[in-house]
Amino acid sequence: MIGNRVRQSFMLIFIFAITALGLFQMFMRINGTIPSRYMLPLTVMFAVIVAVWVVLCTFQRYSSQLIFFCVILLSLIGITEIIRIDHENRTRGSGAINAGMNQIIWLIIALVICAALSILLRNYRLLRKFSYTSMVIGILLMFSPMVPGLGKTIGGARIWIGIGSHTVQPAEFAKLFIAVFFAGYLFDHRDQLAVGGRKFLRMRLPRLRDLGPILIVWALCMGVLVLQRDLGTSLLFFAMFVCMLYVSTGHSSWILIGLVFFGVSAAAASRLFGHVQNRITAWLHPFDDSVYTAVGGSEQLVKGIFGLSSGGTFGTGLGKGHPGITPLANSDFIFSSLGEELGLTGILAILSIYLIIIAAGIITALKIKDGFGKLLIAGLVFTMAFQVFIVVGGITLVIPLTGLTLPYMAAGGSSLTANMILAFIILIVSNDAHKPQDDKLTDTVAMEALEALQANEKRRALEEAIEERDQRDAAPRGRHVFTRDSHPAAGAEEVSEPAETREFPGMDAEERPAASEGDSPAATDSTASDISASGSPAPDTPAVSEEATEVIDLSGERKEEQ
Repeated sequence: MIGNRVRQSFMLIFIFAITALGLFQMFMRINGTIPSRYMLPLTVMFAVIVAVWVVLCTFQRYSSQLIFFCVILLSLIGITEIIRIDHENRTRGSGAINAGMNQIIWLIIALVICAALSILLRNYRLLRKFSYTSMVIGILLMFSPMVPGLGKTIGGARIWIGIGSHTVQPAEFAKLFIAVFFAGYLFDHRDQLAVGGRKFLRMRLPRLRDLGPILIVWALCMGVLVLQRDLGTSLLFFAMFVCMLYVSTGHSSWILIGLVFFGVSAAAASRLFGHVQNRITAWLHPFDDSVYTAVGGSEQLVKGIFGLSSGGTFGTGLGKGHPGITPLANSDFIFSSLGEELGLTGILAILSIYLIIIAAGIITALKIKDGFGKLLIAGLVFTMAFQVFIVVGGITLVIPLTGLTLPYMAAGGSSLTANMILAFIILIVSNDAHKPQDDKLTDTVAMEALEALQANEKRRALEEAIEERDQRDAAPRGRHVFTRDSHPAAGAEEVSEPAETREFPGMDAEERPAASEGDSPAATDSTASDISASGSPAPDTPAVSEEATEVIDLSGERKEEQ
């Protein structure tokens, strides 16, 4: 453990060294000196990062520290580039000029919140108890921008709420609560969803009463996002729903069903919403003059492509590019800005860091034994991976632009805080997955074992009751009934005594029960002789097994000897 902590401390020092070198190189190129106004915020930020790492090592000892370091590295690279874009905007006299300082403050706030979450949420299974509460909170967050006087429309989308001079995007936090609800509900109804229902075209469809609640929540979220014209987030919610449903049931048919629904929804959205049609046209014909000059056309996309391509293999270097030419260079198009100054090598390294986070999350999902944790991690990891794909694919003309931001790197407090909480939830679950569990069972396994034990006890009690009833029924006819526990071993002789010779402790001879005719020695001898002579029981005599016949014969021989 000490060796791991030493290696992790060196890794943290390496991240700080890369960040400090990048900031120093950038400031010397654009200013010739390091601005003093950044010294204190950067120092506080580094100190908070170290403090949060110590909290993780104390309260989440077995968590995947690699995920934490990758997230911190991406955040610091994003802050460095945002500060660079602020200087570009200050020089040009347009755009945000304090986004870098705000991003530092938001990173400190996000890390403090996540540290408190690591201390308070020691067992992630507590989230399962609040699955329906999470559903309500998520829906309220989705509806909050629609409240008059609270919601704000920015860029044609009403997805923001105003808090003083600041704005917050509640959909970023809503995806966390909806993911918790999906994981809890699908875990509780996984058997019904996987087995129940009818087959259609070789696909097992679940019953409507099992899938109905989660379909209502999903449709409600999708409808609200469509009304808010936030189709990027709606696409993200849809992908998260299909992924978690597939992980829960194990049926690959849900992927096909999801693709069919996505195609139908995309076709309907392109016909019903004008801005969606504009984005599709800009995606298909980005270099057309009429599309480039049109309102809501491809100008923004084309400038991002030119900025990305101008970086070449190794980039222009921090401080030597012109990222401010691209609109929204510090948020929606920060990937283009990074590609211009870091080149193809830099953006491939950034994508590799994202790939490490995704791979570590998938390994955690495979390693965890708890079904709820498996579903939760799978949903969160896939959501982050799909968001990265949507952003990078939109800038590189793979898919149309959606308006989503690159996790951990784009400017925006809501996106940074929500994605940081997402990463720390993965860390908390990974702590349980990597914790040594020699004699410790998870709650799910313990519950299944208890249910199996109770079922076994009920079955055994039922068998014992049946055996006792058979003994009571056979006793008046003088038959000896063998049970599973009282069956004689091979070669052993068991002799049934006549009724007259039975011992009744604590009773006098007058109090002993009188013997019936069937219990008399004569009756027993005659029955045994009839069976021995014929080899089969008499018509009026109940059938007995061969072992019982041998015992009766032995009993008759013993009586003759007496």
